[in-house]
Amino acid sequence: MADVLFYHLTESRLEEALPPLLEKSLDRGWRVSVHMGSEERCAALDSHLWTYREDSFLPHGLEHGPHAARQPVLLTLAAEAANGASVRFVADGAAIPALEGVERLVMMFDGHDQLQLEAARAQWKTLKSGGHSLTYWQQTPDRRWEKKA
Repeated sequence: MADVLFYHLTESRLEEALPPLLEKSLDRGWRVSVHMGSEERCAALDSHLWTYREDSFLPHGLEHGPHAARQPVLLTLAAEAANGASVRFVADGAAIPALEGVERLVMMFDGHDQLQLEAARAQWKTLKSGGHSLTYWQQTPDRRWEKKA
């Protein structure tokens, strides 16, 4: 069973909160996929990950790009991850991806978007009933993460 972490964004946008979590995942040697809700959001995140810091970038690729299977971070709309990711991030209202071979599933949702809140609650119930270990993290006013459940 995958460990499932819900990250409730209350103080920042996905574009601000996701890159540090991806960096930590890569530091641990994990292959990662990021499952997005639309092609447009996937393309916007792709551009952002190349430029979000002046002194570096986050190596990644798109699911239909060259060498998708070799990417350390793969941005995708698909349920499967071509790079064999053991850690999968889900954002922007995307559906829960296939969990076979997944060690960690990270569900990120915008606390200011009612549809994403409702979807996160439904996903929590679905994953809980599937026997997965769930934790809930919420942003503090200083943009740190605090474990709430």
